[in-house]
Amino acid sequence: MSLNFDSARLYNPYLRPEHEEWRTQLRKWLEKEVVPFLDDWEEAGKVPDSLWQKAADIGVLQLGYPEVYGGISEGIDQWHVNITNEEFTRAGSAGGLISNLLIHGIGLPPVMNYGSEALKQMVAPPVLAGEKRISLGITEPSGGSDVASITTTAVRDGDHYIVNGSKTFISGVMGADWVSTAVRTGGEGGRGVSMLLIPTDLPGVARTPLNRKQGWWCADTGTIYFDNVRVPAENLLGEEGQGFWVIMTNFNPERLSLAVTMEAAARACLEDAVEWAQQRKTFGKRLADHQVIRHKIASMKQKINATQAYLQYLTQAAIEGRCDPGDLAMAKVQASETMEYCAREASQILGGASYLRGNRVERFYREVRVNAIGGGSEEIMRDLAARQYKL
Repeated sequence: MSLNFDSARLYNPYLRPEHEEWRTQLRKWLEKEVVPFLDDWEEAGKVPDSLWQKAADIGVLQLGYPEVYGGISEGIDQWHVNITNEEFTRAGSAGGLISNLLIHGIGLPPVMNYGSEALKQMVAPPVLAGEKRISLGITEPSGGSDVASITTTAVRDGDHYIVNGSKTFISGVMGADWVSTAVRTGGEGGRGVSMLLIPTDLPGVARTPLNRKQGWWCADTGTIYFDNVRVPAENLLGEEGQGFWVIMTNFNPERLSLAVTMEAAARACLEDAVEWAQQRKTFGKRLADHQVIRHKIASMKQKINATQAYLQYLTQAAIEGRCDPGDLAMAKVQASETMEYCAREASQILGGASYLRGNRVERFYREVRVNAIGGGSEEIMRDLAARQYKL
């Protein structure tokens, strides 16, 4: 048995036949609609608008959302979401495509979990149908991980809030019709933070793209500005001062998805390194016959195994409602370290071939940093875990 993306996956006792059916269906779709075009999208720095409708047609956008709003929820669990992240990564993008096409995965839950019924009915159906888009605005130019110190303000004025400030490094913002936005409605600290759904077509909203990035080239990343934007008070998500809690509960699923993506990227790097090592010859024998190369591959598989086992445990814990945030934070660190290690070792094995654009190893190596920082940097994750462990 040669190591490849599938054979390097540990046996998962929690997967049912319908999970594998979803993997097969999604992989066929990705091979047809994404893989042949991804390099061009990366070079162009954008994804065609038609992809949203195509994704809705096979149920990718609707996965896990209530059927009353156009979602697909019966029999769907976190394993379906994990498989989706794995397969998009296998297609060649370690989060860049997902952070655009599936950005509603972090932008829509605040509406679904804390918005009024009217907001849910207005936003969810067109987003899940691929007709509209929604993003999440947390990070500011003055800081990212310190959510309790955000400076974008929302001052109540009758039946509206007047919003001033800006958000940056926001995935999917350039094409978004709404942004679930963290704003300061009260005093200092987390208790002064609220969440507000802001339509991007309101007067005073402006956006600029951030398109000179190390990785995630096809991702729709930008900065959004609010200049005396009048937002209806009924667009408040939850209660005033509840925003910090809304943000924190939204982070955990995002971090799990990021960790799954990074493990899948590490496994794809392993696959490409093994294939190259079995074909490339140096000094009269295959690279795979050199002990130093064999040891590199074995070490990659060792770290991938450990990360997979960790994620299997945490995924099932999340399904059963017993996932510890500290353990999840450390899993994200584990996954980013594994991805970085495997991308580096695969690059060493491929040599000069890994330095040319158009292969997964080159792209994944560039995408290590955004995955290690986004959703909470390694340093923040370690500190969060230490606090969760009551140190």
